[in-house]
Amino acid sequence: MSSHREAPQIATDPVADSTDVYAFVSPDQPDSVTIIANYIPLQDPAGGPNFFQFGPDVLYEINIDNDGDGFANVVYEFRFSTHVNNPKTFLYNVGPIGSLTDANWNVRQTYSVTKVMVNPGRRRNDDDRERGRTVLAEGLMSPPVRIGPRSTPGYEALANAAIYTLPTGEKVFAGQRADGFFVDLGSIFDLGTLRPFENLHLIPSAAAAAGRNGVKGFNVHSIALQVPKTALTHDGSAPTDATASQSVVGVWAAASRQRVTIRGFSDAPVGVGNWTQVSRLGNPLINEVVIPVGAKDGWNRQSPANDSDFAQYYSKPELAQLIPVLYPGVFPKLDALNASGAARADLVAILLTGIPSGLIAGFQNLTGNTQADMLRLNMAIPPTTSAPSALGLIGGDPAGFPNGRRVFDDVVAIELRAIAGVVYSLIDPTFSADAAASLLTDGTTNDVPYLTSFPYLAHPYEGYSHSHDAAA
Repeated sequence: MSSHREAPQIATDPVADSTDVYAFVSPDQPDSVTIIANYIPLQDPAGGPNFFQFGPDVLYEINIDNDGDGFANVVYEFRFSTHVNNPKTFLYNVGPIGSLTDANWNVRQTYSVTKVMVNPGRRRNDDDRERGRTVLAEGLMSPPVRIGPRSTPGYEALANAAIYTLPTGEKVFAGQRADGFFVDLGSIFDLGTLRPFENLHLIPSAAAAAGRNGVKGFNVHSIALQVPKTALTHDGSAPTDATASQSVVGVWAAASRQRVTIRGFSDAPVGVGNWTQVSRLGNPLINEVVIPVGAKDGWNRQSPANDSDFAQYYSKPELAQLIPVLYPGVFPKLDALNASGAARADLVAILLTGIPSGLIAGFQNLTGNTQADMLRLNMAIPPTTSAPSALGLIGGDPAGFPNGRRVFDDVVAIELRAIAGVVYSLIDPTFSADAAASLLTDGTTNDVPYLTSFPYLAHPYEGYSHSHDAAA
């Protein structure tokens, strides 16, 4: 998965687990950037009566680095509060919920948004780190979960009422959404099987026409933020030059808990002490399949600025070694590249530093020499509104991953192909990838259409009627 159950500790704390991060120039508002951070993986929509919700004891953050040092310069913090109207009923709602103020809605959440400006080159836990802390909004409503036709009729209007435009120009939404990620979980974690190529596997079986989306029918909780570009650059300018370093920002999400949790003295646990990061996510699939088990929890606790500590796993990923073993005879060139011991400078550039100018005509998203796992977005590259490629940059579409990440980008296929060597020729022109490398895919697609406007992810699956793991 992108980052749904990626590390031992956070797998036991799903309410703080970031599953996916997206960052892209908004196609319908190209003077802005949309950033989406998803949390709480694999929510079955029928999970009542205590339906899924954000953690009131979790600090959720969207981080933006605009000077390339791997530390956040702009941080948006989200804190949630839960309100119970009638504690004497077991019900989430006592009748149809027709509006965000409907008295039938018993268990609801509100949230605040705070913008923090951080001194350049400072860690967020340094003294005097903040140049400014501004509460942008309080008491915003998170919409109810989507229960069914009797409890949440007219859900689209109900959810849209929870989209807010703040006085400072940001647009925000925080609530349940259909998981927009697509991946064949059941197959990939069965010894790296890709259903369309099962006949070539070390343990072969008849190839399937397509994969099965393992997150079909599951929801997540999304924090979506649409920000004017001028609020993200270090000088407040609107980027127009795609070759300029100031046009590129790094984006990642995080979740933190207070260091001590006291239980038993009240109905809810009480947090005490400083905040400590328990989850983070920039590029998709990294902690999932690149970082080894013994380092996963440590990776989650670190700032991207410290990712040189993990660079060995990016430069020589285990998955690159496994592909020729699992598909014998299909990837001889990748096998030879592995045997040469060459470090994968192509992957390090894509995932840790950004791609410098000169490798791909008209494109760069370099943030500098600091190795940091962030989504790197060149904000001066306009969105592709006509026939965008889900394969992003390797599909000839510079507005897609790894230039940020759009909701429909097929990051599983993109990263499989990159690890198999399709872009290694950018740093070694004498190398040519195996023919199979440019075909790798798990064969999945998303089953519900994305929205064409903010917050872009589809309305959540309904508890009353949904299904999982259907063939594409």
